[in-house]
Amino acid sequence: MAASVREKQAVALKRMLNFNAPPLKNTTAEPVWKVLIYDRFGQDIISPLLSVKELRDMGITLHLLLHSDRDPIPDVPAIYFIMPTEENIDRICQDLRNQLYESYFLNFISAISRSKLEDIASAALAANAVTQVTKVYDQYLNFITLEDDMFVLCHQNKELISYHAINRADIQDTDMEAIMDTIVDSLFCFFVTLGAVPIIRCPRGNAAEMVAVKLDKKLRENLRDARNSLFTGDNMAAGQFSFQRPLFVLADRNVDMATPLHHTWTYQALIHDVLDFQLNRVVMEEGVGAEPSPAGARPKKKNRKMYDLTAADKFWQKHKGSPFPEVAESVQEELDTYRAQEDEVKRLKSIMGLEGEDEGAISMLSDNTAKLTSAVSSLPELLEKKRLIDLHTNVATAVLDHIKSRKLDVYFEFEEKLMSKSTLDKSILDIISDPDAGTPEDKMRLFLIYYIAAQQVPSEADLEQYKTALMDANCDLSPLNYIKQWKAFAKMAAAPANYGNSGVKPMGLFSRVMNTGSQFVMEGVKNLVIKQHNLPVTRILDNLMEMKSHPETDDYRYFDPKMLRGSESSIPRNKNPFQEAIVFVVGGGNYIEYQNLVDYAKMKQGKKVVYGCSELFTATQFIKQLSQLGQK
Repeated sequence: MAASVREKQAVALKRMLNFNAPPLKNTTAEPVWKVLIYDRFGQDIISPLLSVKELRDMGITLHLLLHSDRDPIPDVPAIYFIMPTEENIDRICQDLRNQLYESYFLNFISAISRSKLEDIASAALAANAVTQVTKVYDQYLNFITLEDDMFVLCHQNKELISYHAINRADIQDTDMEAIMDTIVDSLFCFFVTLGAVPIIRCPRGNAAEMVAVKLDKKLRENLRDARNSLFTGDNMAAGQFSFQRPLFVLADRNVDMATPLHHTWTYQALIHDVLDFQLNRVVMEEGVGAEPSPAGARPKKKNRKMYDLTAADKFWQKHKGSPFPEVAESVQEELDTYRAQEDEVKRLKSIMGLEGEDEGAISMLSDNTAKLTSAVSSLPELLEKKRLIDLHTNVATAVLDHIKSRKLDVYFEFEEKLMSKSTLDKSILDIISDPDAGTPEDKMRLFLIYYIAAQQVPSEADLEQYKTALMDANCDLSPLNYIKQWKAFAKMAAAPANYGNSGVKPMGLFSRVMNTGSQFVMEGVKNLVIKQHNLPVTRILDNLMEMKSHPETDDYRYFDPKMLRGSESSIPRNKNPFQEAIVFVVGGGNYIEYQNLVDYAKMKQGKKVVYGCSELFTATQFIKQLSQLGQK
């Protein structure tokens, strides 16, 4: 199995931190101490992949932001990892003039232009520092991997390539070109890092097609330029590349507008929806005790807790895609086994405390010594386990509070029924006008999903009634204005997306979590189990990956950057099903879709699917973009 993109990106970063030489294995030599200077973009790329400890092991003693005030450290080499922007280049030139470091290794996240290189060269000449600028590299790492099978393009400035930016009514052609170039630049970096030239498929007549055309051109030009091609020779060496090429499917957010608004029921997607979860880190505010502060005193500052949810966390890897009740139950189990282990260590300690007067204790000692030694050696492991259990207990409890206070289980179940067009047990108006059910935004999300999924648009009279109810619930109606236009337009273009016959079956109440000793008070929360169904994006992928004929995807365009020329129709097409595929959603994605693809790939033996999107947004952020579009 070829290495995942995440591993490849991490290897590329480690190589860069080792002055662009492959890191030497098993040497006991001390690493060369050096400083790492990055900008916000570089920071976002490194932080999900390498921990501070790993950086330190590689000899990075200091890591600083490029635009912070930095003191000169004259006898240390500095590795820069930055975007080739005007102000970054100016700052490098300033560093050279101020002679901050002993030598400079400049790594650009994305390719630097000739003219900017010349600016650096002339600054180095003027500062008499030409010899200190040791190496200049283009790293082609301009994307962020969050999971082995998930990446996003950027986190900083993501509003520049957001759904809102692409779908603005008043967008100029030049702006659109710029957005597309930004997206293509990152995708190009992704494929260089992956070391593969994909076969590209995309729908016609939307932003996804523009990206495909530009990406095809860029890959083609690079392959044609044999001397500088990034896809030949040593990059491809080491057999890291399987014979089969990956399929790259570009989808447009407009294919499926309901999923990003959907209330969800799996652990990772819930965390992203209700807590502050970015770049694999959850930030939570600790609840402060209710005791009032003495008069005149400043209110207590809330503690902010940060938790990293990483690939090393086995519980997270196993349960991030599980329905929430299952997660609560598993956390409880882990807690119980941990407590049992802890009690065992305590019991041994008390026995060891015995004085050796009676024979019994002495004979017990010899086999207890062995037990204690093993207990002590397993302590670090126990402590790490405890840290992870505490982390998930806190995170899951925070999620549970949201589920209970906003009745998210009701929303999830209801929306699933709307999306699968099954019979509803109560009317939407009931939920909208129930003051206890969720926030105004929850109600708006529900109504938008209803509106998007409806076969027949509700009549004007009904719509007025809904609008009044939504306004009474303090909802902002501007997203609806945009979705109305979108729906009218989408109707001309194609049939409404089909969400498969998903369904949720309520199971009996939770056994383990219902007992009184549990951490989680689950009363009143439904135990919903999800049936596997494919969302539109997954279905499109399935058609294209398995080479199925389907009206939805039959007229998708086909690009093969390796074919020298020839019109689209004359290109010999790959007829076999693909083993590896990358799905990329232009206009933003979410964890629900990611999870759906992961579940899909699990059912297909030996297939690998990677999910990517131009930005990762929560329903809140998406609604905000829709309301900006609706206010025009």
